[in-house]
Amino acid sequence: MSAMKNISLLLIFLLLFPIFESKTNVLFITVDDLRPALGCFEDEMAHTPNIDALAKSSILFKNAYAQQALCAPSRNSFLTSRRPDTLHLYDFYSYWRTFTGNFTTLPQHFKDSGYHTKSIGKVFHPGISSNWSDDQPYSWSEPPYHPPTEKFKEARVCPQPDGSFGRDIVCPVEVEYQPGQSLPDLQSLEEARKFLQKHSSTSSKPFFLAVGFHKPHIPLKYPTKYRDLHPLHFINLPVAHSRPSALPTVAWNPWTDLRERDDIGVLNVSFPFGPIPDDYARLIIQSYYAAVSYIDDLVGQLISELKTANHFNNTIILFIGDHGWSMAEHGEWSKYSNFEITVHVPFILRVPGVTDSVKLSQKEYLFSQDLLELVDIFPTLVELVGLPSVPPLCPINSSLTEFCTEGVSVVPLIQDAVIRKVHGNYSRNLFTERKWKTGVFSQYPRPGMFPTLKPNSDKPRLKEIKIMGYSLRTLSNRYTEWVLFDRQNLKPDWKHVMARELYDYQLDPEENMNLADRPVMKDLVNALSKQLRAGWRNSLPEHMFTWRR
Repeated sequence: MSAMKNISLLLIFLLLFPIFESKTNVLFITVDDLRPALGCFEDEMAHTPNIDALAKSSILFKNAYAQQALCAPSRNSFLTSRRPDTLHLYDFYSYWRTFTGNFTTLPQHFKDSGYHTKSIGKVFHPGISSNWSDDQPYSWSEPPYHPPTEKFKEARVCPQPDGSFGRDIVCPVEVEYQPGQSLPDLQSLEEARKFLQKHSSTSSKPFFLAVGFHKPHIPLKYPTKYRDLHPLHFINLPVAHSRPSALPTVAWNPWTDLRERDDIGVLNVSFPFGPIPDDYARLIIQSYYAAVSYIDDLVGQLISELKTANHFNNTIILFIGDHGWSMAEHGEWSKYSNFEITVHVPFILRVPGVTDSVKLSQKEYLFSQDLLELVDIFPTLVELVGLPSVPPLCPINSSLTEFCTEGVSVVPLIQDAVIRKVHGNYSRNLFTERKWKTGVFSQYPRPGMFPTLKPNSDKPRLKEIKIMGYSLRTLSNRYTEWVLFDRQNLKPDWKHVMARELYDYQLDPEENMNLADRPVMKDLVNALSKQLRAGWRNSLPEHMFTWRR
């Protein structure tokens, strides 16, 4: 390798990975219940031109995972950079500062570092899980904004065939006839616009603006016009959309949230395994994609306002879903499980001057296929903006440690992706082979081995949890163990494994064949079980980056 090429690559580092000044802003967009149902993630049923346009100047992390497929636990986890078993918050009913520890949050650290932090919409989960205040005043420089029409979330506004109104899962509406003549996400967008307009002229502080859109969380209530983007004859069901024969009953989520809706109730679907009829399943899927297109439009308007306020080229943009959502895969709906479709999330990160510096063809995106977890967000954003205090890795017993992370910064993965794209494959010869995470971790609690309504096996309270499903995702497999859970000590009892799941992505990318009990898989099961029980620390990168000497 010539000295000139070494020098050239070093220059790429210096030019493409500047140390940002403290004026760099952050726009953090969180979308509720969003799986990677986006054009940039190769979903052919998606219509998301604005998010796809953002992705063209960003890096896509194709293997990003939530730590629990439930809103409050997932948000508590990535906003504190602590995992569910550290927070012990597996439901909606506890506040981490009083229940577990006075942990520093992502926006709190930016606020303490001189940023103006603003929360709009659903960022922290509202209610007791964020102390009825969205963690104010710790995390935000001003009171968080919740749209006034949010109070009509459960209102009977969905048109019925007889001219009445109900509480449906499928709920396209005309905005002008809604209570307040608006919808929550429309009001959140308007508040974000006002913030950007005001901030561009009145403040010298950099901002950390978090915008949380509610849709496509149920009910699938969205302006009717977005349904026209998804004709019903283009809506397909998963090839396999019935309960797999080898699926343990404890792994099944009976989607109780959908069953509470009027339109699902009239279908008389048997509990817990009865399927939604195919025709109505297509209507639900159509409305999910329409709701995503609705949010895509709002994201486009938000980015446009960022440009108008002259912040686009000085703002890091992160776009994520808090967890995924099943649409008939395995015969299931909603979240509440450890399946790929419920924990796999979109993760789009735009770093001005870096990810937008790469020349791409029309259909090409800058991407990484390395494994990533939402707990990695905190250290990544801190490193990218160059804050002087970077959260260290948490000690094993971190209940008294206010400022630390249980994730790792993914900046090295951005470096890898950009350098390889800009400088070609020969750059690989200049570095040692990177050893990144060998696995990522998710989990879900259950009150028993069989699905129940009372207690709700989709959303058990802490005192009801008897079993915990721990799931390990590697690049090749997903392995899950459902074990007894000690509610007194809040720890798994690994001696009592109630069920196992093993999926091979080369053979079965849809996770329909549970191979855990097959004798030929015994060695692989033992190896993955050992890795799962060793925990997330033992799957972290051994080192971050090393020059060849």
